[in-house]
Formats: sequence, structure tokens, C-alpha cells
Amino acid sequence: MKSTLEPLDGNKVKLSVAVDETEFDRDIDSAFRKIAHEVRLPGFRPGKAPRKVLEARIGIAAAREQALRDGVPNYLAQAVREHDVDLIATPQVEITGGGESGPIEFDATCEVRPEVTVPGYGGLRVEVPAVVASETDIDEAVNTELRRQGTLADIDRPIALGDQVTLDLQGLRDGEPVVGLNTEDWLYEVGKGWVAEGFDEHLIGASAGGELSFTAKPNGNDTEAEFEVKISKVQEMVLPELDDTWVDENIAEYDTVAGWRSAVGDRLSETRLNQARSQIVERVSSALSELVDLEPPEAMVQGDLQSRVQNTIRQFQAQGIALDQWLSATGQDANGFIEQLRVQSHLAVKVDLALRAVATAEDLTVNDEDVDAEYERIAIQVRQKPAQVRKAYERNDAVTELTAQLRKSKALDWLLRHVEIVDPDGNPIDNDLILGHDHDHGDHDHDGHDHDHDHDHDHDHDGHDHDHDHDSDGHHHDHDSEEKS
Repeated sequence: MKSTLEPLDGNKVKLSVAVDETEFDRDIDSAFRKIAHEVRLPGFRPGKAPRKVLEARIGIAAAREQALRDGVPNYLAQAVREHDVDLIATPQVEITGGGESGPIEFDATCEVRPEVTVPGYGGLRVEVPAVVASETDIDEAVNTELRRQGTLADIDRPIALGDQVTLDLQGLRDGEPVVGLNTEDWLYEVGKGWVAEGFDEHLIGASAGGELSFTAKPNGNDTEAEFEVKISKVQEMVLPELDDTWVDENIAEYDTVAGWRSAVGDRLSETRLNQARSQIVERVSSALSELVDLEPPEAMVQGDLQSRVQNTIRQFQAQGIALDQWLSATGQDANGFIEQLRVQSHLAVKVDLALRAVATAEDLTVNDEDVDAEYERIAIQVRQKPAQVRKAYERNDAVTELTAQLRKSKALDWLLRHVEIVDPDGNPIDNDLILGHDHDHGDHDHDGHDHDHDHDHDHDHDGHDHDHDHDSDGHHHDHDSEEKS
């Protein structure tokens, strides 16, 4: 087989492939063996009729057609590997010679992943939540505990913000109850905003024994519902007096207000730090994507979207939920839901292109040791030996994509080390504090997950929120590898 590559406009290339008659004849042999299982000839068991007999009986045209169907994809795959073509969609193949006899020739128009540049990637600045709790944060946490141990007292006045009301709630849409909006004797704190837009405002000023009717959009919905509310009781929270005696009697391990507040501050700071760590990859990825001016190729967006929809359906099925029922209950339609996922896919593709660009600009490479370490990690995940994993990846032509994912992981690590991290007030935050002092580039898998350190790369390099799973046959489940298979 011989092949040549010709660049075309619009992130496309043309592969021209020629296969001599001797080589293609082996494909015809294979085709005849396949046909032998389908054709019954007297004196021969199914699948045992020799080629000469079959050729004399049915001719060569059917076998040649079968050989083209089976052989061309294999020759195309060889040419793709030979020229390192980074496919993002199924190629368009045109047989240009040998359809009936002689050497086989065909052209394949291939859409390839575009190469972009991301000027300014070295000066990215991202904002994460403050990692040190403020006095206001501590006051709120302390007040929450006081309210938890407070007592409710009946009051005879109109409802005010912060009051506790006991009510019967009914939410209807087209005369039918809305899931989650029908309850009796529900104790609700006015001001929480848990029910619908404007719900709390309707309660304020009402009194015990009052009945309210109004229309509002339930939280998380775009469609209004009709609300009927009956108020049976109005109460206010009476808080205990905060002093050392109360702390000593009610808060385990602490006997002073100062000691308790200090511990609350430490706990809140740890929680905020974990929040910042959980968000850093998403924030960096989003900031990086804004540096990509190119409109993502539709083939890549569609591939990612298809994978994202399939993952969502599988997740619902695993929970025993029908997607159409969930959409109906949340007031959504399928088209709107898919468009939301398309926005995520659009971002995912831009992040994919940008990370590859950073890896190229910083000359980040993946060596044999990196790949071997990944085989070992996957082997543990799928409970096989590393050698079995390696063979599976090689057999399924997935090594190139695996290497690309590892390279993107290195690019993300580079960005995490060099990005400027600030809190909402613009105060700088030490990268090592967010990443963990023992952060090691080699401890990430190619999805950006950190298994050994404090921060968790909970966002893959394509912008997804789902993990790129590996199965035991070496398939790497993301849209890039699926398009190449």
C-alpha cells in the first residue's frame, strides 16, 4: 500500500491511497471465506467451499465488493497512522480506481483537529473563593448554631423576614400538582428563598390564619405555577445568650466563646480552601478557553455532545429515572436540555484545543515512562496486568489518543503552577496552598484527576464533568477516540 497526503482548506486533508492487486487479493480471499458461510453448495459444509469453486459459481464481483467494504477502512486506518492524521470526524471516501478490476485507489477527505495558538496563556488570572474565613463568616456560623439551639415563640404580628411560619403549600400547573410543591404543616423560615421567585415577599406582611394565592416561577423552572398558601402559625426564634457558660455547657470540646470562635474560623477556612481547590481546574479551563478565537469545529462539538448526552442518559438509567419524566417534572423540553449540553461541549472543545496549544508552546512531551505509568494506573482500575492493558490499547489504535491526553494533563499542570490566583477582593493566593505542597505533575491521570494530593482535578481536560473511563479492551471513552474508531 502507498499513500500520500495533501493539505486542503478548512482544516481538511486528502489522503490518496493505492493498493496493488497482490495485496488486495488477500482481501478478496477473506471476502470469499465470509461468503462461503452464507452460500450453501452441494458437497461442502458451510464455510468450507474453496475460493475457486465459489468464484466459478457466483463470480468475483460480489467478493470484490465485500473486500472493498472490509479492506478500505483498514487501508485508510494504516494511512491515518502513517501520516499522523488527527481525525475529528469520519472521512469521506471516494473509490477512484479498481472498483471492478486492477489496483485499488481511493481518496479520503479527512477533517482534522485545528491547531491554535493561545497568546497570553502565561499571564492567566483566575478568581476563587477566599480561603480564610472572615469575622462575618464566623458570626454567621455561630449564629446558625445559636438558632439551632434556640426556641420558637408564638407571635401575634405580621410576618417579618427571619420568622418561622407553619403553612400548607399547594403548587399547581394546568390544574395538576407540581412535584415538590405540595405539603402540609411545613415549617419554613421566611427569607430562605427555597420555593419560588417572590414567594417570601408574598409571605411578609401576612398573618397567622391568612390565605394567599399568587403565581410565581418555582426555583429551577422557567414555567410559572399557581400557588395556594394557608398560614397556620407565625413564630420567631429566641436565641440563647452567648457567653462562656453557654459554650461550656453546649459546645463539646470548648469552654470559652473565644476558643469556639477560633475553631469555627479554622473549620470554615478549611472548607473554603477545599472549595477553592475543587474550582481551580474549572476556573483555569474557562479562562484558557477565552483565549481561543477560533470557532470550534462542529464535528468536534457534535462528537462531544453525543458523548455527553449518552453519559447523562446512562446516569439517569442507573438511578432508575426516565429522562423524559425528569424533563417534564423540571419544566424543560429535550431541545432546551440538549442546547444546555451543547454550550458545555462548545467550551470543552475550546479547552481541548487550548491545552494542546499550551503543550506545544511549552514543548511538553510524553515519554515511555509516562505511558507505562498510565498503563499501570489503568491496570489497577480495571484489575488487569499492565501488559494486558498495553496490548489492548495497541490493538485498538488508542495509544496516540492516550498520549495526547497525558500531554494535555501536563499542560494543565503547567498552567496550575503559573496562573495567578486571587480571591474576590483581588488578594493573591499562593498556588502551592491551593494545589498542595506535595503536588507532583506525574500523579495526575490524563483526565486531570489528582489521586494523591489535597486538591482534586474534578474537571477533565476537555471541559467535561465526567470521567474518561477505560474499559478492559483498551477503549478510551471520549469523543476523540470514538471518532477515530
